[in-house]
Amino acid sequence: MQKIYILVRETRRSKMGFAISKVTVATELEKLKSALEKNSLQDVSKQINEELNLLNSTTLDIAITGVAGAGKSSLVNALRGIKDTEEGAAETGNTETTMETKKYPHPTFPKVTIWDLPGIGTTKFQAKEYLKMTNLAEYDFFIIAAERFTEHDVLLAKEIQKMKKKYCFVRSKEDQSINTDKRKPNFNEEETLAKIRKYCSENLRKEGEPNRRVFLISSWNPSAYDFPLLQDTLENEVDDLKRQVIIESMPAFSKEALEKKNAAMEALIWKVAFVSCGIDAIPLPGLSLVCDISILVATMVKFCQVFGLDEESLGRLAQRVGKPIDELKSAIKKAPLANQITKEFVLDVLSKSLFCGAVMATEFALKFIPVLGSLAGGAASFVTVFFTLKSFLNDIKEDAENVLAKVTELQDK
Repeated sequence: MQKIYILVRETRRSKMGFAISKVTVATELEKLKSALEKNSLQDVSKQINEELNLLNSTTLDIAITGVAGAGKSSLVNALRGIKDTEEGAAETGNTETTMETKKYPHPTFPKVTIWDLPGIGTTKFQAKEYLKMTNLAEYDFFIIAAERFTEHDVLLAKEIQKMKKKYCFVRSKEDQSINTDKRKPNFNEEETLAKIRKYCSENLRKEGEPNRRVFLISSWNPSAYDFPLLQDTLENEVDDLKRQVIIESMPAFSKEALEKKNAAMEALIWKVAFVSCGIDAIPLPGLSLVCDISILVATMVKFCQVFGLDEESLGRLAQRVGKPIDELKSAIKKAPLANQITKEFVLDVLSKSLFCGAVMATEFALKFIPVLGSLAGGAASFVTVFFTLKSFLNDIKEDAENVLAKVTELQDK
């Protein structure tokens, strides 16, 4: 039975949500007002549509290379949020399992591709031949993985630099290193990690690569060690559009990651509301609203997928933690899953938002109605759509936080 998502559940909560949203709506309307003061409705609509279409079509290609046994394939799988044993996972092993360049699309965001490249400097892929056979210009970012970095890794890094591309060094399997050192007396995890970092940095310095950070990670436990910092680096080393794509697609293993996803989605809401209530909007039967319902359906589905609240993502997460998917679903209290979002569902949500939208539109009338009146849907439609998406996003984020807490609880048992 489909969950019923009720935006205004009770008087107290309605007033509280309404009060919070007024500030947010006013801020976003200022952005819209500023845009329309400088350009015509048609120009602003065209620009926003182009921005949204460009975001939807932006691709991201991350290449991972390294010698045999460096943990490349497990890292490919971790960045895609899947286990090594799942169908479609990159093949793993202690021997050279990557004999040719292989592409692995993200299971939810297919325009994001992680590429598993053969290791440079092996008997089958000598350095000079490797650079000839691998088209490095195709990729947006490179991750060079190794346990001990050699001249071949530095040679590859220098070739990447020549193309003005970004890269980083990663030492995987840190969980194995830590577990080995735990047998020693007076074990201290931070001291062990510091020694490994120093060892890796010295290797790179000897080969002519000074002052380059090495990320220590575990593909089996992406929330540990430097994996979150690796994600931050990926975000910071690409352009704005690709940064948005990374934030949307990367697994959320922390509250900080969820906050980034929330901020990225919030930035889209006023644009989606504008397009939905814009030139091509049509009246909705039975409601005093004019908007494009298909845009709202697609946006709500996207919110769910970005936060991992879809059946497939939850299934992969359940496999990773080794628990039934129903245990994870039990943490979802407010919003539906992505496959439950239909046109009928969105119409139901909008009907429950009409009161708040109409009241806010009235409050903003003197300042914003001249601007909003130029939209086909008018002020009430725009504010209602905005309020609906913002409230929906708040509930999605809260449910995602609950799922994250449930995962932590299950892993601690």
